[in-house]
Amino acid sequence: MENSYCVIMSGGIGSRFWPFSRENKPKQFLDFLGTGRSLLQHTYDRFAKIVPKENIYIATNEQYAALTKEQLPDLKDNQLLLEPTRRNTAPCIAYAAYHIQAINPKASIVVTPADHLILQEHHFLNNIQTALEFAQENDALLTLGVTPNRPETGYGYIQTQSNGQAIHRVRAFTEKPNAELAKVFFESGEFYWNSGIFIWNVQTIIDAFLLYLPDIFACFEQGKGKYNTPEEKAFIHENYPKCQNISIDYGIMEKAANAYMLIADFGWSDLGSWGALYDLAEKDENRNAVLKCQSLFIESSDNLVTLSDGKLAVIQGLSDYVVVGEDNVLMICKKSEEQRIKQFLADVSMKYGDKFL
Repeated sequence: MENSYCVIMSGGIGSRFWPFSRENKPKQFLDFLGTGRSLLQHTYDRFAKIVPKENIYIATNEQYAALTKEQLPDLKDNQLLLEPTRRNTAPCIAYAAYHIQAINPKASIVVTPADHLILQEHHFLNNIQTALEFAQENDALLTLGVTPNRPETGYGYIQTQSNGQAIHRVRAFTEKPNAELAKVFFESGEFYWNSGIFIWNVQTIIDAFLLYLPDIFACFEQGKGKYNTPEEKAFIHENYPKCQNISIDYGIMEKAANAYMLIADFGWSDLGSWGALYDLAEKDENRNAVLKCQSLFIESSDNLVTLSDGKLAVIQGLSDYVVVGEDNVLMICKKSEEQRIKQFLADVSMKYGDKFL
């Protein structure tokens, strides 16, 4: 237990959930499910059951430091890894690895996004425990692959060949496929959804940066002796913005010869879009889903509606739409075209500035 660590990545803007998710309070800090706890709080609560609380770190943007401390008051200051600028997941993970290595060179680390939904927590925690034990003993970069239940185009895929064991060597990573390819993946039985959850020991991931992302390795290596000291903040401020903007998947996992996957099945969703939330939500007889408000549907079906608490939505003649009202913004968008929300956000910014972001 004392060698187990968790890094929760919580620095994203969550723009695909605009206008519910805003830059000053993105989706990981919101209570999407009406439980009284945000997605970040749920993630912290989950890992605190198998990782000592003092070994849980939150990697987030500096602008969310106060919000993070407000939601997770048990955190000490050195458990917040603050990024001065956004540089995707690879620099974030490198920073966390060097910080933790300075504390415990024998650490095994699970890295997870803050905004995933886990429906079967017991199975999930068993999977994580198995993965941490494997990482402690093996020079392996391990990820969790989720058994697909449909030909989903919104997730990346991992190809592996079954060996009768729970942990398999990865054959290939594939980005989000089109519908035809997703159907092939689903029917083959060789492909699993890429959960974006990673497990490794600290030396293995640092060695992987040296091999596959040497510029990022060099950037953080020069800070040795400063991590977990008062000098760390100034060093990160100066050097973090120099890092390449690249994901851990593209920068390391897709290239690594020692990439492994643990097959997991625990009711997973990355809550990456309104469509994903619609799939999980309770629906009426016409497949309409409502969150956080009252509703009256007339000649309408297959919609997702969410407004501020206490408001009423009267919807007539809509089918397959997302209707979201939050604060000073109302957005009505075809559910099938929700991938355009980022462009809507850019258009709003160009026309109105930051007022509605």
